[in-house]
Amino acid sequence: MEEDRRLLRILKDISYEEGDFLLASGKRSTFFIDCKETTLNPEGMYLVGHLMYQRVLRVPGIEAVGGVSIGGDPLVCSTVIASYALRAPIPGFFIRKEPKGHGTNVWIEGTKNLRKGMNALILEDVVTTGGSSLKAIELTEREGLNVKGVIALLDRLEGGKEAIEGKGYLFSSLFTIDNLRQLA
Repeated sequence: MEEDRRLLRILKDISYEEGDFLLASGKRSTFFIDCKETTLNPEGMYLVGHLMYQRVLRVPGIEAVGGVSIGGDPLVCSTVIASYALRAPIPGFFIRKEPKGHGTNVWIEGTKNLRKGMNALILEDVVTTGGSSLKAIELTEREGLNVKGVIALLDRLEGGKEAIEGKGYLFSSLFTIDNLRQLA
């Protein structure tokens, strides 16, 4: 639990801002959580990888983790490293927001470490409405992986969990916005 508290403190101190923001969902908000500030902090990245991997282990049969670039990249990398350090390695993959238009022109990077039918989880930094997560699930399943659900660093509690679970996927988050706000 000490690691949870340390990570929550880092999130609050360097990722949380108040103001007027336009979110990826198209909604306006009086606060913004830029988890990249936390996931690119050395202690933050270590804690994220360790704690996310512990959540991955709670879902039986997971063989890979992926996330949408750019916010998901450090989540995936730190989780993959944590899995290797604990001698139970699972591969990772990145989901592009759009194919790059040249080279292999793919949506998913890291496919040589994957095989069709593998059970996977999507790792997200922040979930608001769940739209980004559901698109990531769709693209990942189109590549032949079996997505079991989503693990988020932070749930804004704005319907994302319900949208994801409503489509039959698991949803878990390390923290919610309430956890962040309750921290003194």
